[in-house]
Amino acid sequence: MKAEARRQAIMEFLMEAGSASVDEIAELFAVSKMTVHRDLDQLETESLLRKVRGGATVQSSSQFESDFVYRARLATDEKRAIAQAAAEHVEPGQSIILDDGSTIAEMARFLLERRPLTLITNNANVMSTMMGIQGLKLISLGGDYNKRFHGFFGLLTEQALDSIRADQAFISTSSVSDGTAFHQDQEIVKTKRAIIAAADTRHLLVDHTKFDKTALHALTGLGEFARVITGAAISDRARSGIEEAGAVLEIARGQAETPL
Repeated sequence: MKAEARRQAIMEFLMEAGSASVDEIAELFAVSKMTVHRDLDQLETESLLRKVRGGATVQSSSQFESDFVYRARLATDEKRAIAQAAAEHVEPGQSIILDDGSTIAEMARFLLERRPLTLITNNANVMSTMMGIQGLKLISLGGDYNKRFHGFFGLLTEQALDSIRADQAFISTSSVSDGTAFHQDQEIVKTKRAIIAAADTRHLLVDHTKFDKTALHALTGLGEFARVITGAAISDRARSGIEEAGAVLEIARGQAETPL
């Protein structure tokens, strides 16, 4: 396992466990304690965890503010490539919905080239990035702010979505397996389902690390999406699940350039 992939896996483990010792991490990933210390030093430098005596934690760290912050710092080159590829499916004059995902947040800046647009979102990062831009009508979905996901969710969000109809929606999720998208949070699932129902065409944006994994709640079958966009090769099993669902698999090639 390459260092970047291992560090991502270490963070995912710590997100579930809260904390772990160097010995536990070394045994879990079959690497030396010295390698674990190097990985933890790098992750601490990026403010993703806090080293403690004999291990590391993501608890009680003022730097570790939310899952969104963590997700936004992972696989950034791939996320940008996915975001740029997704933006190419948007036509000027359309109305589109962007959900709470960190990959979706990357997509927002590429939409400047697609104006005029109506942009509907519950993503707080997208709201702050796109506010006041000429040629862009920004509709902010109300609801309860969730610090962990840096977005707005709940009954008010769902009611707002029930009253609109958009041309396209771009949606993310935490895992995909056997033709089904999954997410670990029930409230977020409800909002994402409302987004799916509010758009004529839906696209799923997921980086390659999320395939062949499940989470607590089934979000929807991949047949609800016109295409699944990822940034690297995926397993034959994952590919088959997409094809059998009737969705198009699109792999974004190359490193995206962030527009000014």
